[in-house]
Amino acid sequence: MSVAPQEQDPPPPVRAWRRPVDVGLRVVGGLVAFVAGAATAVLELLLAPLRFGGYLVGAAVLVAVVANIALSWFAVEAVGRRWAVALPAVPWVVIMVAAADRTTEGDVLLVGNWVGLTLVVAGAMTFAVMAFRSIVALPPAPGRY
Repeated sequence: MSVAPQEQDPPPPVRAWRRPVDVGLRVVGGLVAFVAGAATAVLELLLAPLRFGGYLVGAAVLVAVVANIALSWFAVEAVGRRWAVALPAVPWVVIMVAAADRTTEGDVLLVGNWVGLTLVVAGAMTFAVMAFRSIVALPPAPGRY
């Protein structure tokens, strides 16, 4: 009994337009992650002084953690590279550092109360944990990226 070699399906035709479209979508995804990092930082700064009954609520901290997890995941998935976690993290950190500094008029956007300190630490640690997770993650399946 001899077994005849099985015929393999021919490889799909290579489409020349796929590579530029893929690169374009990755660039747009990276830009969206970058702008969204800046936008969520501004939103969190607006939520930082939120009070109910005269007491600070700390809703900005929860928003920071949830948004930074989502932005980190989106950046890696959209760009297809592990380093993409930095795309939303860089504008977020820059805005938070700038918000903690006094302007020439003496204004401070992020005051040194428990909400401001927790916001900066929790948000930065969220990006750090997401970056660490993407570094130690198993390599993607063949053909994925």
